[in-house]
Amino acid sequence: MVRALRFLGLSRRPLLWSLLLGVGGALSALGLAALSAWLITRAWQQPPILYLSVAITAVRALGISRGVLRYLERLATHDLALRAMANARERLYRVLAQGDPGYSVGLKRGALLSRTGDDIDEIGNALIRGIIPIGVGAVTGIAAVVVMSLVSFWAAGVLLVALVVSGGVAPWLAARGSARSIADSAAATAASADAATTLLWHAPELVVAGRRDVVLAAAARADHDAMRAADRGFARQAAAAAATPLALGVSLLAACLIGIDLASGVSGSLAGVSSTSGELTPMVLGVLILLPLSAFESTAPLTEAGLQLERSRQSAARVMALVDGAGADEGASDRTTDVTVCPGPITVVCDRLDWGRRGGRALGPPGGLSLELSPRSPMVITGPSGSGKSTLLMTLAGIIPPLGGTVSARTESGDEVDLRSATCYFAEEGHIFATSVRENLLVARGDATTTELESALAAVGLAEWAGNLPEGLDTVLDGGSESVSGGQRRRLLLARALIHPAPVVLLDEPVEHLDARDADTMLRALIDPVGMFGPDRSVVVVTHHLPEGMTADLTLGPL
Repeated sequence: MVRALRFLGLSRRPLLWSLLLGVGGALSALGLAALSAWLITRAWQQPPILYLSVAITAVRALGISRGVLRYLERLATHDLALRAMANARERLYRVLAQGDPGYSVGLKRGALLSRTGDDIDEIGNALIRGIIPIGVGAVTGIAAVVVMSLVSFWAAGVLLVALVVSGGVAPWLAARGSARSIADSAAATAASADAATTLLWHAPELVVAGRRDVVLAAAARADHDAMRAADRGFARQAAAAAATPLALGVSLLAACLIGIDLASGVSGSLAGVSSTSGELTPMVLGVLILLPLSAFESTAPLTEAGLQLERSRQSAARVMALVDGAGADEGASDRTTDVTVCPGPITVVCDRLDWGRRGGRALGPPGGLSLELSPRSPMVITGPSGSGKSTLLMTLAGIIPPLGGTVSARTESGDEVDLRSATCYFAEEGHIFATSVRENLLVARGDATTTELESALAAVGLAEWAGNLPEGLDTVLDGGSESVSGGQRRRLLLARALIHPAPVVLLDEPVEHLDARDADTMLRALIDPVGMFGPDRSVVVVTHHLPEGMTADLTLGPL
């Protein structure tokens, strides 16, 4: 948790400012209760009004300051938390971008969404609902005990024990008891998010495959599990929250008994402040009874604060696991690590290569895969779903490390270069951003000219479509991928690949969503040695669709 708070980039000054404002508001409420008790009981004695003028003015001042300080504390604390959460997300995105790409692409969308969304929010909530309330409650409780000790040491002792039970023991027990429920709720929420993203991203495919109801049922089960886990946590939270009214009741009862004891004069030597005759004064009785009521206002939220810290602690563990898994330096998250593209031609050499996900089984053929990918020799890879085609492309791109054997990139002179500087992997689910067509293409190469962009669009069959757009290349695709058809989206992704300068192009299902005739034409153009990509670039295509008369260079078998 401490490491995650440092990751938020918190500075001490705003944190202390928020804490001081909260303490100021709580102490104003405490002073208001004590002074009001004195003023009410003193006014009942009907003294001259001038005797009460200072107290009346002070009550008004404390009442106003309590509201103003609490409002300012809310503003300061929420500003601090929101800035910290935004900073944490930016740092996390940079760490994932700069870290091991194989780790990032292996993450489930739902898990990544939960970590960068809900979990970062929970860490920020640790400030709003955890750390600041605990600090305010501790200072206010100490102040209440000190004030009460001026009235009665016995009453101060009882109040101290009651505050410790309400503000310390009960929150700790609630957090410990709800730890499992919080973890189960987080896991169920991640599963629900994963099912929801699957439904959103692959709705047409799920309908065609007849599996939409299965995924919907999985999402419903995950939601039900999340609600059950939350209910278990709420039951423990309610039991712990009951400690505050019980402790308050005990404290008030003790104050009344001590007041009776003071009135009888039996414990006058231990009572503290009393009248000159050794009897209990009305002002002392008012403070004894009303002060605990105000003191427990600051401990009432601490049960929720304890639970919030437990939620935040578990969220912090998951977020920092992302940072550790990416393998990037979290302290250097403001650096840029753009890869310099190596000029071609490039030959990629695989020697007894076995590939697969980290911790999974090797997907290579017996003895590994040995081959050379050279310019003017395009390769087509096919195989059933789940046979490892996309994973092989990511291994060739240097995104995922090999499980066995080696894969390397060499220039014509035989010099070895970094795979990531020589290759570029274009995924099947490449993202279309909600910005202009031009910016969507410049993602591949920022210095591409308008002529180059138009040539790429023409090569993939989008010249007429682009020419009919209201503002041409500057037309904004407001809905991202929802603004274009499946075929147009695929062609835009191919245009990106044409613009990218990498000498080795790895294409995953580039003709998906095109009709059969266009898919045949496009695939033949892609693998033509002097066709779409030219003779100096190596092209590897993964596809389920093979035109008539074409055979795959590599066919992967089922797992």
